[in-house]
Amino acid sequence: MRLVEKLGNRIRLIRKEKGLSQEQLAEVSGLHTNYIGAIERGEKNVTVESLEKVSLGLGITMDELFRYIDPMLQKDELTTLVELLNERSESDRKMALSLLSQVFQWEAEKHKMP
Repeated sequence: MRLVEKLGNRIRLIRKEKGLSQEQLAEVSGLHTNYIGAIERGEKNVTVESLEKVSLGLGITMDELFRYIDPMLQKDELTTLVELLNERSESDRKMALSLLSQVFQWEAEKHKMP
């Protein structure tokens, strides 16, 4: 998958997590709706200025926009976990974090018992 496609998928994911339509994102970003659609489909080589407008419209930093776009080449358990979580909604990620926290707490308590 090309970088512009990965970036478009990331923008679409964040937009949907924020509950925004393409029209709403276009309005708050000061960009045309067709342009937002083309970015999300990976059809446009978007400028840095436009990416800044999109990130501001999404209410995120440029760092957050590019985070997890290109996973590390060497696959380990942590990289795999990040990739899995990246494909899920914010509520799913929060649920997974809560579950992991409970498992780690249970493990810690289990090892404290005589």
